[in-house]
Amino acid sequence: MIDRYTMPKMREIWSEENKFRKWLEVELAACEAWSSLGKIPREALHKIKRKAAFDVKRINEIEKETNHDLIAFLTSVAEKVGRESRFIHLGLTSYDVEDTARSMQLCEAADLLIKDLDDAIKILKRRAKEEKHTVMMGRTHGVHAEPITFGLKLLVWIAEMERNVERLKQAREVIAVGKVSGAVGSYAAVDPRVEEYVCKKLKLTPSPASTQILQRDRHAQFVTTLAVIAATLEQFATEIRNLQRTEVWEVEEPFGKGQKGSSAMPHKKNPITCERIAGLARVIRGNSLAALENVATWHERDITHSSVERVILPDSCLLLDYMLHLFAKVIDGLVVMPQNMRKNIDKSQGLIFSQKLLLALAEKGLTREEGYKIVQTAAMKTRNSGGNLKEEILASRDAMRYLSKEEIDKIFDIRNHLKNIDIIFRRFGL
Repeated sequence: MIDRYTMPKMREIWSEENKFRKWLEVELAACEAWSSLGKIPREALHKIKRKAAFDVKRINEIEKETNHDLIAFLTSVAEKVGRESRFIHLGLTSYDVEDTARSMQLCEAADLLIKDLDDAIKILKRRAKEEKHTVMMGRTHGVHAEPITFGLKLLVWIAEMERNVERLKQAREVIAVGKVSGAVGSYAAVDPRVEEYVCKKLKLTPSPASTQILQRDRHAQFVTTLAVIAATLEQFATEIRNLQRTEVWEVEEPFGKGQKGSSAMPHKKNPITCERIAGLARVIRGNSLAALENVATWHERDITHSSVERVILPDSCLLLDYMLHLFAKVIDGLVVMPQNMRKNIDKSQGLIFSQKLLLALAEKGLTREEGYKIVQTAAMKTRNSGGNLKEEILASRDAMRYLSKEEIDKIFDIRNHLKNIDIIFRRFGL
């Protein structure tokens, strides 16, 4: 991933240095296991653990000749260890090391992303509490529906983000698996106790059955989970973009001092950060399709998935980490404009209280069809006249036959309309 969309901690997780470090951890754990089984002399194990190291530059040099990264790595380590290196990689195949190490990297990445999600949820909860009673227009199909509060909108986002945390925890559990079962998973050249030891030491679960590789449904679940989280962020970003449109103008993403909105139009304040989040979500969705394509491999393995994963696994983790940081920054500094929200509510001409009127007439004994006709007739007159639904209802003989002015005043009181908002907030401990 390009540096523009990369955060330092996630970059370190997916660095070549960290990858080779994980490979070495797997190899050393296997040596310890073999030593406990009497296959490697203790003196040799001590020397291996003392001297084992690698040099990334040297690995790259060797790989130009071998065209095999794991062999290049082992050669680099052997140059540091000496003759005892003959005990390293005993009975193992490349993907015993690479897949097990990759699971460790994915677990590290998942832990960082879970922290990112938790941080974003904390900010959302703070902002939701601040905007608990900030009344705004609720919209369906892009059209005014009924009043809500901006705090309620944020509660819906919090609930979705909390589901994403659970999804990612499940995906982490599925990928927290290692395998040290040999060339085709039959343990022909490696004792199953080596796998048990290695996985326990590296805090992984041994795969109950594997081929030469871990099966790629695990990786597909992980990447598709990242894609779902990215889609969530795109949904939130799209909502902010819509609310920032000039015709709506109810919120604005932060606009820094010295920031410029357009090279041609000095007045512009564009939702560029939310647009970036929406755009990058498309990349992760594309990666999730590639992850699903990787599930199908030939027989006990082929290498079609390998080149794909060198791109999609680090890139998806790096992008989502970056997007979560962007989103948290946007929510933390989001400018909310209650006065514009109220102006937009007033544009509805009181039509947003039609359901309350319909329900009130039903309580008076009218059928739904009878009540609907009365309210709809008044609503259409309101649209055509440019007046207010409340005025039309007060002037309607059919409506006033059943409702008093006091009852109508109560129906058109927004505070009464939103009286149950506190119940929803209590579900979140807010």
